[in-house]
Amino acid sequence: MTDPETQAGWVPEAEEETDAEDMPLSLRLSIADTLTLGNATCGFMAVYFTTTGILIPHLQGSQETGMARHSAATAVILMLLAAIFDLCDGLVARKLRSSPMGAELDNLSDLISFGLAPAYFVLVYGMVADDAHQRVSALAAIVVLLAVVLRLARFSCVTLKDGMFQGMPSPFGALTVVSIVLLELPFIPTLLAIIGVAWLMVSRVEYPKPRGVLAVAMLAWIVGAMGLLAAWAFDAPGGQVLLATGCALQVVMGAVIPLFATARRVNTFRDNRREARAAQLP
Repeated sequence: MTDPETQAGWVPEAEEETDAEDMPLSLRLSIADTLTLGNATCGFMAVYFTTTGILIPHLQGSQETGMARHSAATAVILMLLAAIFDLCDGLVARKLRSSPMGAELDNLSDLISFGLAPAYFVLVYGMVADDAHQRVSALAAIVVLLAVVLRLARFSCVTLKDGMFQGMPSPFGALTVVSIVLLELPFIPTLLAIIGVAWLMVSRVEYPKPRGVLAVAMLAWIVGAMGLLAAWAFDAPGGQVLLATGCALQVVMGAVIPLFATARRVNTFRDNRREARAAQLP
């Protein structure tokens, strides 16, 4: 005779095992997807620290600059950490596997960390900086956000040759925008530089994908930038100079890479023309 209580306790357990085995692959998160979710979490927390540590104290009339510096550094470090997650999830997905929703998760996470977070950083900059104009800064923030939206949407629809991005990658663009703000330049040059970065993100300029040695170099650069931000946040000797140097290098790289890419495309075009002319000769 079967004990009814034993049977009742055994049947749901079997059903749970069956449900787990029959779960669609699209609902199972891979290791790469977990890293992608870490990317989204960092982006959201960057918005949180920008709000609680910079915007709210400013609206309350607080004169504590140390707290704002710590919060700004924390927000940017979180964006850098999101960039590390974004770099690693692609590497892990290629080595192991990615779920069918991996690409969608990646785009949504990038939109939070490299679209919303830097755009919000620009918006708050326009509200707290002495020489900034709030409405113009809000417009610049919208331009940054829409540039990332368009770039991510195009990335999902356009097939490019292997090893290249079309337009400045959104993590690189976000870090460049934040670097421009941290340089504390006059408002007009800051605004023009931010709009220039937004244009590069939706442009057709080719950027190499971070793989191999380039991925290691990018990771080292991000870790070094975190160290510079920490030195600045804790008011270490020379911290302000080190931060300004790091931000300037980031902006210079953002401006120089398109020049190299354009020069390479021009040289390729010239070589193709020479080959075509040589083929036409008898």
